[in-house]
Amino acid sequence: MRWLWVTVIAALTACTAPAPVEAPPVEFPERVASALKYAESRPGVTGIVVRDRRTGAVWRNQAASTHAWACSTPKLAMVVDLLLRNDSGAVRLSDEDRKLMHDALHTSDNDAAHKLWNRFGAEAAFEPGLRARGMTDMRFTPEHPHHWGWILTTPEDLDRVITFVLNMVPAKHRDYLVGEMRAVAPNQQWGVWAAGPKAVPGLKNGWSDDNADGSWVVNSVGFAGPGERYTVAIMSNTKVIDRGFDVGVETTSTISSMLFEGYFR
Repeated sequence: MRWLWVTVIAALTACTAPAPVEAPPVEFPERVASALKYAESRPGVTGIVVRDRRTGAVWRNQAASTHAWACSTPKLAMVVDLLLRNDSGAVRLSDEDRKLMHDALHTSDNDAAHKLWNRFGAEAAFEPGLRARGMTDMRFTPEHPHHWGWILTTPEDLDRVITFVLNMVPAKHRDYLVGEMRAVAPNQQWGVWAAGPKAVPGLKNGWSDDNADGSWVVNSVGFAGPGERYTVAIMSNTKVIDRGFDVGVETTSTISSMLFEGYFR
C-alpha cells in the first residue's frame, strides 16, 4: 500500500505508566492503516506520523514530510527551549515569563507567545533552539515576518518535537510539559484529544486561515496511552476556506479516535 510505511528504530524509553490498560480488539497496526487510509480521503493534504515509543515502530504517510504552516505548534518547542536555556543560565525566567509559558500552552495565547519570542531573542535565538528541539525541517519565508507564527514545518518535525519532550528533557520539565498538555483549555480539546479520556491524552494544537488562498491549516501533536506510549503528529492543510477549521478539526480528531478510542480500558 503506497501510503503506509513501517520503520522500526531503536526502542525509546517510556515514562511512568498511568492507569489505563491496553485491551486491543484490533491490532494497532490495523488501526494505523485505517487511519492513514481515512486521511487520504480528506480534503487537502494530511500528513501523519504515529510512533510506538515502547517497540520503536513508526508509521508515516507520504505527506509526513510535506511542509505546511506550523500555526501554534511551535509554542511547545519554544517553551522547551526556554526551560533548557534557563537551566544552562543563558536566560533567567521570571514568574511572569512562566505564566506566559503556561498561557501559550494552555489556551494557545498568541500574545503570550509574541512576548516570549521578542523578550528572549526572537529569530536569532529561537531558530537554533527550535531546530535543536526537533524542528530541523522548519523554514521561514521572505514574504512573512520571521516569528513563531510564520514557520513552515512538517509532521516529521512535530514528531521529533514530541519525542524530544518525552525522551530528552529532564524529568522535572517533562512532568511539567506532560501536565500542561493533559490540561489544555476547551479551545484545544480536539485532535489528539479525541483519543478519549481512557487514553489520558495530551497535546499542542495549532490552527490558522493564513494560507495564501485563505484556506485553513489545522494541526495536532501529542501523546496517548500508558506511559505516553504512543505519539501522534498530524498536519491537515485542508485547502478549504469557509469551513476549513471545522474540516481540519474533524480530520485530526477522527484520526485520533480511529487510532485509540476503545483501545484502552
